[in-house]
Amino acid sequence: MLPKSLPKLSLLFSSPTKNLLHLPKSHRFISSWKTTITTTPPSAVKIGMKTRVPIRSMSTSKFSQLSVEEMTTGDQVQRLKLLTSTNDDHGGVIVEMDQPMDSTTFVSILRASISHWKQLDKKGVWIKLPIHLVNLVEALVKEGFWYHHAEPKYLMLVYWIPETQNTIPANATHRVGVGAFVINEKQEVLVVQENSGHFQGTGVWKFPTGVVDQGEDICVAAVREVKEETGVDSEFLEVLAFRQSHISFFEKSDLFFVCMLRPLSSDIQLQKLEIEAAQWMPFEEYAAQPFAQKHGLLKYINDICLAKIGGGYSGYAPVPTPSNFSDQQSYLYLNAEALKRSKL
Repeated sequence: MLPKSLPKLSLLFSSPTKNLLHLPKSHRFISSWKTTITTTPPSAVKIGMKTRVPIRSMSTSKFSQLSVEEMTTGDQVQRLKLLTSTNDDHGGVIVEMDQPMDSTTFVSILRASISHWKQLDKKGVWIKLPIHLVNLVEALVKEGFWYHHAEPKYLMLVYWIPETQNTIPANATHRVGVGAFVINEKQEVLVVQENSGHFQGTGVWKFPTGVVDQGEDICVAAVREVKEETGVDSEFLEVLAFRQSHISFFEKSDLFFVCMLRPLSSDIQLQKLEIEAAQWMPFEEYAAQPFAQKHGLLKYINDICLAKIGGGYSGYAPVPTPSNFSDQQSYLYLNAEALKRSKL
């Protein structure tokens, strides 16, 4: 959990190549320049003058992540070990490393692979390097690769083959956070005091806030944060507003969504690790806090919440929407009331 100033923002958007990196182990191979031979394994499938032989057909498991390209020159057959790759959607290749390898051998394989991909007119090269292969990072960097992004268990490095403008997309640019406006029938809002971060020891009461996890919907994150911090069950209603800021967290931009929720329970159970106190407070009392009056963002948020209470403001409710590109369901947040009025 990140330190919480009110706009406590979230985890980075997911990387654009993430969904491409789940190659079945049965298809994992690799490669490098090898010696000249005159025989062809019986399992090889010939394609013109080239054959592709899965190295798994060999007795040693040492090369389980290698593949072999065979090229015939006269009576000689030259075997090339190449890093096994899958194609991405933009003319590039993705390589998932998994087996240990010394850097000298790896560089030889890498150079042969890049030469091969260049002949195939490939563009970007993505190499996913698990943390146990950290010894290969220096070799990749010296060959012209650069960091793209990192996760707890792997580092992604990239390389641009053609002598044209690099069009590899940048790493995730934003974090996403939520603030939960939870109001009951008594016009009381659920507020907390934090025991860490900017608000520690200030006595300021604030909405529960938190970060959206990778792969988590905004509406789900808001409900989860309320439950984690206060123990209160709630139902997501609307996104009332959102704020974008830049150079906020390690030079990343932030998106902060103000969400309205309906409480389904009232008993409070503190998350003592982060929360000093929590209570139900009349909205007028909450909005009258000196800090809330002086802080521009909070004042705007309070005005929006007050307008919503009075029925003069409509937010954006989530509508499940299918995707033409995947089986995953997504949400479109829209002003349903305004949409209905436009159809009258």
